[in-house]
Amino acid sequence: MRTHHLSKAVWGLAALVAGLAVQAVPAATAATAVTLYASTTGSGTACTQAAPCALAGAQSAVRAKLAADPGADVTVLLADGTYRLADTWKFGAADSGSAGHPVSWRAAAGATPVISGATRVTGWTQDGTTGAWKAAVAAGSETRQLYVDGKLAPISGADRSALGWNGTWTGSSTGYDISADSTAMAWFGARTAAEVAGVEFDYPGGNGPWTESRCRVASFAGSIVTMSQPCWTNVTNRASFSQASGGLPSMGVSTKPTRVTNARNLLSAGEWYLDRAANTLYYQPNPGEQVASLDIELPRLEKLVQGAGTLANPLHDLTFQGLQFSYATWNDPSRPYGFADVQSNLRMTGGRDQGMCTFASPAGTCPWGSLTQPMGNVAFTATTNLSLTGNRFTNLGGAGLSVMYGAKNTLIQGNEFTDIASTALLLGCTYDPTPLNAPEAQGIKDHCTPDPAAVSGDTIGTNEILTGTTVSNNVIHHIGTEYSSACGITLLFSRGTKISNNLLYDLPYTAITAGVIQGHVDNAAHPQNSTNINENNEISGNIIHDYLSVRSDGGAIYVEGHQAGYRYQADGTTIDPAATLANGLQVKGNVAFDGRNTNFTYYDDAGSEWINWAGNAAFNAGQYSQGGCEATGHFWITGNYFSSSVENYHCASAVDSHASGNTTIPATPKPGDIPNSLLTAAGLTSAYLNLGGTPDVEYISPTTNATQVLIAGQGFTSTTPVYVKNVPVTGTQFLSGGFLVVPIPAGTVAADIRVGDAGPATKGRVDDTDSRIAYTSFATNGNRGFGDYNNDIHYATANGATASLTFSGTGVEVYGEQYTDQGTLGVSIDGGTQVVVNTVPTDGQRHANVAVFREANLLPGTHTIVVTKLSGQYAVLDGFAVLDTAVRIDDTAAGITYSGFALQGGRPYGDYNGDIHFATANGSTASLTFTGTGIQVHGEQYTDQGTLGVSIDGGTQVVVDTVPADGQRHANVAVFGRTGLSQGTHTIIVTKLSGQYAVLDGFTTLG
Repeated sequence: MRTHHLSKAVWGLAALVAGLAVQAVPAATAATAVTLYASTTGSGTACTQAAPCALAGAQSAVRAKLAADPGADVTVLLADGTYRLADTWKFGAADSGSAGHPVSWRAAAGATPVISGATRVTGWTQDGTTGAWKAAVAAGSETRQLYVDGKLAPISGADRSALGWNGTWTGSSTGYDISADSTAMAWFGARTAAEVAGVEFDYPGGNGPWTESRCRVASFAGSIVTMSQPCWTNVTNRASFSQASGGLPSMGVSTKPTRVTNARNLLSAGEWYLDRAANTLYYQPNPGEQVASLDIELPRLEKLVQGAGTLANPLHDLTFQGLQFSYATWNDPSRPYGFADVQSNLRMTGGRDQGMCTFASPAGTCPWGSLTQPMGNVAFTATTNLSLTGNRFTNLGGAGLSVMYGAKNTLIQGNEFTDIASTALLLGCTYDPTPLNAPEAQGIKDHCTPDPAAVSGDTIGTNEILTGTTVSNNVIHHIGTEYSSACGITLLFSRGTKISNNLLYDLPYTAITAGVIQGHVDNAAHPQNSTNINENNEISGNIIHDYLSVRSDGGAIYVEGHQAGYRYQADGTTIDPAATLANGLQVKGNVAFDGRNTNFTYYDDAGSEWINWAGNAAFNAGQYSQGGCEATGHFWITGNYFSSSVENYHCASAVDSHASGNTTIPATPKPGDIPNSLLTAAGLTSAYLNLGGTPDVEYISPTTNATQVLIAGQGFTSTTPVYVKNVPVTGTQFLSGGFLVVPIPAGTVAADIRVGDAGPATKGRVDDTDSRIAYTSFATNGNRGFGDYNNDIHYATANGATASLTFSGTGVEVYGEQYTDQGTLGVSIDGGTQVVVNTVPTDGQRHANVAVFREANLLPGTHTIVVTKLSGQYAVLDGFAVLDTAVRIDDTAAGITYSGFALQGGRPYGDYNGDIHFATANGSTASLTFTGTGIQVHGEQYTDQGTLGVSIDGGTQVVVDTVPADGQRHANVAVFGRTGLSQGTHTIIVTKLSGQYAVLDGFTTLG
């Protein structure tokens, strides 16, 4: 740097000028800081910490403060608890802050405020002897979801095959003739008209493998099942359209439903049914559940939070931080138009030609692709400088969050989206690809805003474009729980959107999609049929794994349609490719792996164009790493690390495709196959690593002949412990929250590697430094030079000092030391009798790292061992070894001999491998000859069971009662166990003695 020296005179002049400048402009007045307080029991208008308000009172207080002092810094702190909304929590322009001084609604320190749209259901009584319970609910209650102890409970239902319906149905334009299916005829004939009208049919893959349509039954008469309209037509008779480059197929009218739901007589364990006519909710508890102690939440609201301004007067400078948004439903799919799925949860509700515009005959609604999108339970339109940070969107029945209609500079950062019925995040609107076209203005107002009348004065133009949205460091997982064609993030039409450093996993379909349906009339031969305003969007640095777990024909990142506003050379007619690509969709630095039903990992589908695929990685993620069907082209695929091929353009060739500098990697990459710099930059950044949850391993590279492995998953930090055979690993290289490089010793297999401290210790050596060992009055010592395991021990000098470990297995060894300064240890397992162990050796020599105690005859399961110092100068612990010789034998194993038992599968109770053998006749037997020292019998406990007789090697028969004391069903449980047999071959015989049923779910033998 060059340094300039100024004379004292010059410095003095500069100071004088600076002083005059300061004096000429009045000093800025600091904004007034105002903190208001809200609580679930708040009231009044004071909104102080001592006298907090309710949410409505706090909102009124905010508006009053802003009216009096528009530039104030206003913060509302929400105390812990559940805020049960009576109606949608609405925000408008009057709730706005000012530039640099947003109004902030956030959680108080240590609080997790839950914004809820549900009522807790109480007053349960048993429903006769059916096993179900019932409770009265408010008149008019309607929902498609119910939540039990914070988890989604499935609605009553059964697979069609499980109902015994033979499926010999004849379809038509109105429904089915089921006269050839006597079982289905009887079922429908036993239902009232109101019950029939609530039944819903589910068609996974019915309109293409990427879809899951649902339609309700309208009526049943004679042998005719009439389906609800227009759902049935929208599913089975979609309009065809010209110049199609992507199909929107109709389902055949004779296609039978896979699953039947929403009927009271279909209730089974863990399911619910709402009788709307009788205002009664039914729930059948799972085994072991006590209904009176359950938190059962019935959603009432569909729109939980709604923020809506106008283009002329937007809602602006507003922040939500640290809140949880939960328990809202979305009832539209229960209406006569149902869920006629098209793609990515976009559906037809208006008719068979909806969104077909002039490409169908007769013409449908315009613009092209103007399909109905999911409702956002939390939704914002016409906003500026909106921030949603550190929130949790969970247990929601529609889309988690939607932002559209002229929203500008929206920040969505550090949030978690999980357990959501539809898509997590919906950006943009299907009706606004071309808002500059005047004929589209009213359609935009009607379909992209919550209240068309409120925005009637808006002039639609570039001001309506979704602009400057940032989506970063969010975690999105376990979404699409009801509508399995849901994407993690759906991006429709926007400019300047940046989707970066997010973690997306456990997804039923595509992770991130851009431009759904829009390209289905475009390809290289006719690229300009459908245009839009997309430009300058970016999808970068995201980690995506375990996607497409339910549906197929999607990708980690899936793109359709135009992705750039064209830039021209000086002649005004020739496209400038460099400038246009720079203005196009940038897909950079993403890492995708473990795609389940993926054909193209990075998917250029119908009409897609102007995409820069640069520096991404993909492994074990699809048949092809990049490509698609009927793409237009103008793709650059450079510097990527892919385990499969690129430029796979099926159906019709793409134009102007450039692939260079790409590296082919194995489907199972090892450290170094993908640059560490790429893996380090992907996923959550350091400030947001806690959002990844507890460590969870999804991928370990091959261990054969390896000295280190690449581990992928989520929840990793720089301090996450890694163990090989329960021994701490040193030298782990932390790359990011999703990737570790771990050194391993020779002979390691993947099952030996554990990341994090979750769960009991499993088979193998457990070093004394393992954090799962709980110590009292023990200290550490290392580098003794005596051959200690990993060169360290724990020791105690005080009698009564303890070390305990919870483990899963059939045995355990305690490692310590024998020497003259030792004494006795007391060892107990599962609270049993304490065994006294003498650790003073008879030869007077030191023996380090030796097993001083062994128990190898435990039943399989989780146990806890406690080691106590009883006497001597020292007690030394050098860890444990967990033993496990258990071998599970399914009830279908060839070695089991049955008499009077039959096989049954498909029960919803959690049977081992989904099947059991059962008997109804007393005297029925199941026998197994095995080698080992112990055995368990697995079966079921329920009120329709009775007693079993168990004998081993022809010995005395032990009578086992399988009727549970709590009256609940317990499937796949050990009903009998025996250890201590001599090592060798034995024969066990299980005999049904009493009860309606006897159930056998297999055995576990101990070596």
